[in-house]
Amino acid sequence: MATVRLHHLHKSYDRGKTMAVKDVSLEIADGEFMALLGPSGCGKSSTMRMIAGLEELSGGEIWFNDTLMNRIPPKGRNVAMVFESYALYPTLSVYENLAFPLRSAGKPLDEIERRVREIVGILQCEDLLQLKPANLSSGQSQLVGLGRALMRQPNVFIMDEPISHLDTRLRSRMRSYIKRLHIELGYTMLYVTHDQEEAMALADRIAIMDVGQVVQIGTPGEVFHQPASRYVAGFVGEPPMNFLECQTEQNGGSPSLSYKGHPIPWGSSEHTRAAGQVPRDVVVGIRPFYVSLAGERSASHNVPAEVFVVEPMGDTTVVTVKAEDTRIQIVGEQKMRVNSGEVLWLGFDPAHLLLFDKDTGLRLG
Repeated sequence: MATVRLHHLHKSYDRGKTMAVKDVSLEIADGEFMALLGPSGCGKSSTMRMIAGLEELSGGEIWFNDTLMNRIPPKGRNVAMVFESYALYPTLSVYENLAFPLRSAGKPLDEIERRVREIVGILQCEDLLQLKPANLSSGQSQLVGLGRALMRQPNVFIMDEPISHLDTRLRSRMRSYIKRLHIELGYTMLYVTHDQEEAMALADRIAIMDVGQVVQIGTPGEVFHQPASRYVAGFVGEPPMNFLECQTEQNGGSPSLSYKGHPIPWGSSEHTRAAGQVPRDVVVGIRPFYVSLAGERSASHNVPAEVFVVEPMGDTTVVTVKAEDTRIQIVGEQKMRVNSGEVLWLGFDPAHLLLFDKDTGLRLG
């Protein structure tokens, strides 16, 4: 196992014309599970491949503990990788697929047998050992792929979108397997994904990337409740955060917000202190769980909205409304009864309002 440190990492293609990774610095602690999260093209796969030694650096340093890895080839880094494709040898049994990395390294037979049985016990797949890959389901194949990567006891364990192609139920089961593997083995793990739900469920910390840069690093709770920017706030969370272009105002000495002339309560002591430090034009963000509906206007519900669509989700109901020119989603109780075209009034929980700079997108306060 190893602590992985990236210092001012850069990666460019086309002789410097395309910058894929820009000045990325982060540290993955020994035994930590870090998720690298972002949309396609944000630079997360290039970063991962540089850590593994599959891509040359255009600038910066990669350290495993106290060893500089820039010039060390992939085989010298002891990095295990699992990809979306299983990459199992079709002519070999599951046992031989698992044993292959140690056989290739010339390990003695008793060590190979012990290690295979250890991994199989962790994965609970003893009944698969004699099967060929053609006889495995997609979930079983990915499980074997995970097991084979674990055979070498790697310094760093990297997973690149390993379960994104599986169906919803199977993805949930595989997440549990991966989480349990980390708990039991304590490996340093880097999980590369575009799926914020996977990152939130699995990682100790999440590094969120955008156009080649890391824009925030934090625990799942931190990136969800304290996003550093509008980009992070909109990327993390399902349904996504609602955004409204508002103005800050002073009403009798108390700070308030206004959306298209409709006042929105904003009155905590923290907001009072911050009121003089924010610009007049801001973007207000609020998650769908903290928006409520009422049939009549009141002091707390004074933004009119027309119901656009209602989505019963079993345990909850998701309602999309149109307020002036903005669509807003609300997550309510299963028993919520509203109809498309109905005009209602919106209320926003003042404790969960976030303000973002309209120009830079950075969170204010």
